[in-house]
Amino acid sequence: MKLGIVGLPNVGKSTLFNALTSAGAEVANYPFCTIDPNVGVVAVKDERLVKLAALYNCKKIVYATVEFVDIAGLVKGASHGEGLGNKFLSHIREVDAIVHVVRCFDDPDITHVDGSVDPVRDIETINTELILADLDTLTRKIDKTKTAMKSGDKKYIPEMEALQKVYSALAEGKALRGIELSDEERAYIDPLYLLSGKKVIYVANVSENRLGADKYVPAVRRFAEAEGSEVIELSARIEAELAELGEDDRAMFMEELGIETSGLDKLIKSSYKLLGLMSFLTAGEKETRAWTIPVGTKAPQAAGKIHSDFERGFIRAEVVDYDTLIECGSFNAAKEKGKVRSEGKDYVFKEGDVVLFRFNV
Repeated sequence: MKLGIVGLPNVGKSTLFNALTSAGAEVANYPFCTIDPNVGVVAVKDERLVKLAALYNCKKIVYATVEFVDIAGLVKGASHGEGLGNKFLSHIREVDAIVHVVRCFDDPDITHVDGSVDPVRDIETINTELILADLDTLTRKIDKTKTAMKSGDKKYIPEMEALQKVYSALAEGKALRGIELSDEERAYIDPLYLLSGKKVIYVANVSENRLGADKYVPAVRRFAEAEGSEVIELSARIEAELAELGEDDRAMFMEELGIETSGLDKLIKSSYKLLGLMSFLTAGEKETRAWTIPVGTKAPQAAGKIHSDFERGFIRAEVVDYDTLIECGSFNAAKEKGKVRSEGKDYVFKEGDVVLFRFNV
């Protein structure tokens, strides 16, 4: 999973990136501090793997990972090359979802490119630039399709209808992610990789002393709810402080502040939900591991996540849910109690399934 951290300059993107990844991206109070994107890979901590490893006396744990990309700050006119717009747009095209950091704090010492704090205006600035870039892409595609239609071939008619439907909605300021499309229409639109179709998690970056009581956050929540996006409220500065502490000190500091879940954990949970992802687990003496798959994945395709041979030669999956396995004390004990199920090609995986694949190639 690859998440692009975006936002206007000086909203706390790089501070948050540092806190999430401990990668040490440069942080400064001037626009375009981030020119080339910083990239950090973060392990998705999962206590289930620790317990499974202990059960199997396994020393190697492989967590699922999330890749965060800290992308340069965007300004008005980016779709036409203003600021670092062209680089911004090319980098955002490569991510699975957008983490849009929105400034929800007042600080006279930190410059705002538009001179005042207005989170919804800031969100609309970036959305507008993505939509304008998409309109350029659609214009070129529509022109090509019109040329192809001159042959009189009617097969291009449904494609043109889909293109014009999306173009009209975008021209009215509506992002692609908020447009309802049929499967047929999506087949024409998806290959264009339009930027405003990326799913979004809005991160409301608040002051350290305003968590849970910030005056700007409700407006962000209303905006996100209207387009079906997720919202996380956090303080990037607090997250940066937490990132520098050891595990025990971090837990104590969070308790003092009344923070139950770290920003990283919130972000990963929201990302999995937004992208429709889940994890299944494998365990043994050599390795205990979490595998990320789309919700609704069937057994052979889940096996293919491990190795293509597993999918090609799939016979069956021996499955037990995590809680039952821990309760039984071992895979064999669970099997003896009839708790291990033998599932075939139509089995749809569930979150937390612990699996042993049988295959033959």
